[in-house]
Amino acid sequence: MPALSEHVNVYTTAIAVLERKGFSIWYDRERDIFCAQRGGWDFWADNPVSLLGLAAIFEYKNPSEYTSRWWETEGSIRYPNVPEIAPEYAPVHD
Repeated sequence: MPALSEHVNVYTTAIAVLERKGFSIWYDRERDIFCAQRGGWDFWADNPVSLLGLAAIFEYKNPSEYTSRWWETEGSIRYPNVPEIAPEYAPVHD
């Protein structure tokens, strides 16, 4: 079992983290989507954990203005070419 995984039992914590980071949070029942905004930058996701991930991308990129595809960042691993074998590591929970 991992130290943490995306599950409904993490949703309240994800919402609390977003609130502490200054985001307004709401659930749009009509669209069945979780929403957040801060400073006019708004985000939608299927669940609060994914919403927190989008907020993390926003904070990492720290855009000064909106541009098309402002979130893109190059990395050494590209989707969908994610490795299928985990690296050697010692889990903290063992």
